[in-house]
This record gives sequence, structure tokens and C-alpha cells, in this order.
Amino acid sequence: MNILVTGGAGFIGRWIVKRLAEDNHFVWILDDLSNSSTKNIEALLLKYPSISFVKGDITNSADLENIFKNKFDICYHLAAFINVQESIDKPKVTFENDVMGTFNVLEHCKLNNTKMVYMSTCMVYDAAGEIGGISEGHSTCPASPYAASKLAGEQLALSYYYAYGLPVTVLRPFNTYGPYQKRDSEGGVISIFINNKLKREPLSIYGSGRQTRDFLYVKDCADFVVEAGYSVKTNGKVINAGTGFDISISELAKLIAGGEDNIKYVPHIHPQSEIKKLLCDDSYAYELIGWKPKVTLVEGILKTEEFLKNQFLLEGV
Repeated sequence: MNILVTGGAGFIGRWIVKRLAEDNHFVWILDDLSNSSTKNIEALLLKYPSISFVKGDITNSADLENIFKNKFDICYHLAAFINVQESIDKPKVTFENDVMGTFNVLEHCKLNNTKMVYMSTCMVYDAAGEIGGISEGHSTCPASPYAASKLAGEQLALSYYYAYGLPVTVLRPFNTYGPYQKRDSEGGVISIFINNKLKREPLSIYGSGRQTRDFLYVKDCADFVVEAGYSVKTNGKVINAGTGFDISISELAKLIAGGEDNIKYVPHIHPQSEIKKLLCDDSYAYELIGWKPKVTLVEGILKTEEFLKNQFLLEGV
């Protein structure tokens, strides 16, 4: 197939591109590099001649018109502003990119009868209860402009399914981590913690550390996203992906640091947007496409730490 991945030079995007290339598809990446880097895909471009990279912006209709000349079978739409604090500081920019950009992509998918797989987030949900995980029918509570923009994008995408019969799938992966994730303040907590550990710096926890997360290894996430796109059973559906296991940020820090000596607690930068408990019920993903995560949290942390150690060697740190 001919497949487009918007945001394909980003952390999760590059893993999706890799899986698609391994499956022998022709893959185009559209990315403006505002939240990503060509370093993420350099090795893939060298290994797979079936991958093409185009620098472009989903808010620019001309960029989309040009790339959609390739007549795609599927568009995996990941391009977005994903930083919660930045969305609080710049809600208009987030809305224009994540909602209007999604509208632009949907319009071109409709014109070309291209299935769209929309990458949403678990951040749209209200907190999980004490018993049981968050299913797709769980109440939503977008506590940041980022989450609200993602939720608006979901509804917009589903409207194209109902109004025009466009094949659309909405995915809500839980907290994804692994190699190629940013390890600075814009990265995920696991990459940041491992980075600080390797640099012998304190692991800083926002707030009490009692907030919990369900961490999904990035290769498992990419397999979920790709397989959801392949299946007609997912059309018109909203689907979670997670492990069904949550851990507090305090316990996560202890696991990575090997104890409590190098951990410190700092005031939260956006406590109003913190979700206290995120735990996924992924049974619907298994029911629809037979997907289950394969990598445990301990295995995933070890894989991520090994990757970051190699990065340090390459950087001469």
C-alpha cells in the first residue's frame, strides 16, 4: 500500500514508519520538524528505499495537496503539538495545529478516499477509579488545551465517518515510552528519569509522586497503531492501548534509580492538569484486532536505558 504518516519523524511516528516499511509498504513521512528530528529516521531512510520524507505542515493546504498526489490507502495522523504546558501557555497555537490541522488532513483523506487513523491520547480521560481500568466508555475530562484539542480532533474525525462514510479509527494509547523519546523537559518521565540517572543528577518528581500511569512500550504501541489501521473492524471505533498495570511515579523513580537516595520532590508546574490515576482497560483492542502488549515495564526500562547509554557514547558524554 501507499501510506502517509504525518508526524512520522517523531518518537512514536518513527516506530510506526519502521513497522510499515518492514511490512513492505511504500511510506511517506510528512513532518514540519517542530517537535521531532530527521535524526530519528536517518537509519530508516538509508535502510528502506520505500520511505520518503517530506518537510511540510498540516496547517498548510498546499503541502497536503502536494503529498496527497501519491494517492494513499491509509493516513496515520500523528502530527500534533503534544506538550501540556505549552498548550496551557499557547492554547491558540495548539488549537490551530491539532484541530484545524486535523480538519485539513481529513479533507484530503475524504477527497482521496484514504482511511485515517487518528492518534489521540489517554489524557482526554477523567481519572480511573480505585477498581478497574479505563475503558473506551469512561468519562472524558480534558484538563488542558492539549487534551481538549485532541478530543475535538477525535469528534471531528468521527463526524467524517458518520457524515461521509470515510474510514476513520481513533486511538487512545496510554503513556508511551522507549528509545527515541526526548529526554529533556518535553520528553516522557521514563526517559527523563533514566537520563538523569545516567548523568548522576536527581530524579525530580512533580507533586506527591502518588499519581499513577500505565506505561506502554513504544514498539507495542506502534504495532497496535499499525494493526488498527490495517483492520476494517476498527472503522468508526475508539480504541485504547495500554498494559492494564499502573505504577506510581514515586515507585517508578525508585525502580529506575535503584532506591530513594537520588530522588527529590518539586512543586508541580501544572497541577490543575494532572490526572491522578491512569490505568488502561485494553480488552477492546484484543477483542477487535487480537492485540496485547508484549514488553513488560522492567524489560522496557532496560531497553530504553541501553539505548540512552549508547546515545551518551555517541555524544561523548
